[in-house]
Amino acid sequence: MSGAARLALCAFAATMMSAGALLPLVDPAIWILQAALMVGIVTGVGVLARRVPLARALTVALQTVAGLLMLTVAFASEDAVLGVLPGPEVFLRFGELLNEGGQDVGRFAIPAPATDGIKLMLVGGVMVIGLAVDVLAVTMRGAAPAGLPLLALYSVAAGLSGGDASWLWFLLAAGGYLLLLLAEGRERLSQWGRVFGSAPRRPGDLTGAANALSAPVRTGRRIGVMALGIALVVPAALPSLNGGLLDGTGSGAGSGLGGGTISAVNPLVSLQDNLNQPEDREALRYRTNAEDTRNLYLRIMALDDFDGASWRFSQRSVEDVPDRLPGPPGLSGDVSTTEITTNITAAGWYRQNYLPMPYPASEVDIEGRWRFEPSGRTLVGDRGETTQGARYQVTSLLVEPSREQLASAPRPPASVVREFTKVPDVLPDMVRTTARDVTAGAANDYERAVRLQDWFSVEGGFTYDTQVSSGTGVTAISRFLREKEGFCVHFSFAMAAMARTLGIPARVAVGFTPGTPQPDGTTSVGLRDAHAWPELYFEGAGWTRFEPTPSRGSAPDYTIPEAPSAEAEDPSQPEASASAAPDASPSASESCPPQAARIGDCGPLTQAGALPPTDSGPSAGTIALVTLIVLVVLLVPLLPLLWRTRVRARRLGSGGRTPADATARALGAWREIVDSAWDHGVRPDDARTPRRTAARIVRLGQLEGEPADAVHRVARAVEQVLYAPEPRPVPGLAEDVQRVRAGLGEAAGRWTRQRALLLPRSSIRVMWALTARWAAVTDRWGIRRLELGRRWAALFRRPSRQQG
Repeated sequence: MSGAARLALCAFAATMMSAGALLPLVDPAIWILQAALMVGIVTGVGVLARRVPLARALTVALQTVAGLLMLTVAFASEDAVLGVLPGPEVFLRFGELLNEGGQDVGRFAIPAPATDGIKLMLVGGVMVIGLAVDVLAVTMRGAAPAGLPLLALYSVAAGLSGGDASWLWFLLAAGGYLLLLLAEGRERLSQWGRVFGSAPRRPGDLTGAANALSAPVRTGRRIGVMALGIALVVPAALPSLNGGLLDGTGSGAGSGLGGGTISAVNPLVSLQDNLNQPEDREALRYRTNAEDTRNLYLRIMALDDFDGASWRFSQRSVEDVPDRLPGPPGLSGDVSTTEITTNITAAGWYRQNYLPMPYPASEVDIEGRWRFEPSGRTLVGDRGETTQGARYQVTSLLVEPSREQLASAPRPPASVVREFTKVPDVLPDMVRTTARDVTAGAANDYERAVRLQDWFSVEGGFTYDTQVSSGTGVTAISRFLREKEGFCVHFSFAMAAMARTLGIPARVAVGFTPGTPQPDGTTSVGLRDAHAWPELYFEGAGWTRFEPTPSRGSAPDYTIPEAPSAEAEDPSQPEASASAAPDASPSASESCPPQAARIGDCGPLTQAGALPPTDSGPSAGTIALVTLIVLVVLLVPLLPLLWRTRVRARRLGSGGRTPADATARALGAWREIVDSAWDHGVRPDDARTPRRTAARIVRLGQLEGEPADAVHRVARAVEQVLYAPEPRPVPGLAEDVQRVRAGLGEAAGRWTRQRALLLPRSSIRVMWALTARWAAVTDRWGIRRLELGRRWAALFRRPSRQQG
């Protein structure tokens, strides 16, 4: 195996080893095989192109085209020409998939499902990194800078995982980079045999050699500093994969016995995304001995601080989890309760710092580091503990107050009223006025709460819609009351705020609705079961659940003002009527799939459950960008052809009648013949005279007749303008060049003719010219830098001489 091929293989290995850090992000991880295949093909194209050999630019262009064709076949073959060639529709499809992938990254928890958008981002990203590593390490012979794209690949994985990337993946990526560096070192040594330093300044002085040998070390240090900066900045700039309620967004509790505090951000940031998931992934599964699971909501936390901008979880003290939790606040022995046991299993991808469980819980049996927050009766993970794959048992109370008990409930304690009826000064008067109008004539807080619930769920003309803006402040509540469109966040926030204006203690609970019963006796809880609902405080019953969101969950029995008719099969479920509360059954009917029932796609509000896409198509900017990309992709392979055509026209199009013009025409025609022969496989030999070069072109190019005579005529014209005392213009040079090109094409094979047209070998002169110009620029800059250094040195030396 040649050194370049070995280096390319190590570049491929380094890329795939770094890509391993992305494996935990997506399930299943079969995409890595597709990415490995594409990176391998791109690497193979580069190896073959360098063996021809082709110019560096052409090698990179061929690799880019190969990668684009593979992405087209894999992700947009239906929109491609003949299923392979990319057109405008293919790039539009890529844009759609990347947009979908970006949205999926923000809404899914780790590991996210392998949607087409995420797969395109992963496979395409790995392939682009692989191409960059191959270009830098193999084509440009710089393995050290190739560590930057490898680091970027690992940093993306670390950023998307929220900084939780395993150290094993880092070691694997670092090992791949070291393998690449070792391969490059072996390649250099195989070419030179040993490392030579610069000549010592005097015998026995090895300073020059030491300086030469330390240059790679200095370069490595600079790259290391840059790499460290990228490693620190990139993860902080990238959004982590999250799922709102499904992500551990809260901060951990303090450590130690009986101490510490817990402060959490709003966990409803991504609830709207959860409800709009294209796939309803199972987050929890439980088995319970409760006879009826309609009221078995799995509560995560309660948001009790309303500052006008949003509802938040107040900062609370936490303590060790007791063997038996203290009784729920406000619950008296007169209210009927039933103790139930629920065994819950969390999915392996579901990672949440707060433990979902029925409310109010009495005992919790769970392994790991968990702390208890008494006010909200919440269990929170300590020092990174999450629900990921957890199995736990919860003993809880099913509280069943009667309507009479709630209606006759005494005034809550002053401390509860003071804390849980606070509303911000910026709350619009519309909220207070609407609350008073809806509850006008109610005799007590219970009737006011039921009227608020019925107004939102049935009588107020509200529409359940998960596509509206999910603001949580006072402006969003006012807009919701005016437009009457929203989802559970709006219904629960608005009802809780309105209840507080009426003097009823209220907060917002976050968690899951009961889920869907399964044939094996368990109940499945998915992403689309994520929910928010208001809790209102009644002395004697404690914090009591209400359900204002239409077509979601179930309305509690104590909120149904009229008893169900005797003909109803379920005595706890009312008949549908103009004044009845929403359907209390969480399970789907035979004509409605369970998943559709959970998101409100069935019943009288079918159209509100999911709206058709309102996108009118790509914007003009997108079309322009896609068109530009298509033009670039199509023009890049044609650049050698266009360059040769332009050079040929310039060489053969010179005019004028002066001796200088005659010389330019003859030399231009001769250079064109030499380059045309090179394009057809006859390499130039600058050591030969024009006459011997002409004979060589005729012999190797297999020219006969008129093309052979044309080569000799142009050679004699070159000798005449170079050596004659007075150069004379020679007519017909352009025609002779065309004859020579035609003769070379007839004598060559089909593949040689096609390559001479599309990938002419003489186009390497472009790279030579650019390299020469770059060397000239660096030489000039080096000279100027030396002059500036001497001037500065002279300025600093001059005062010291004057002092002396």
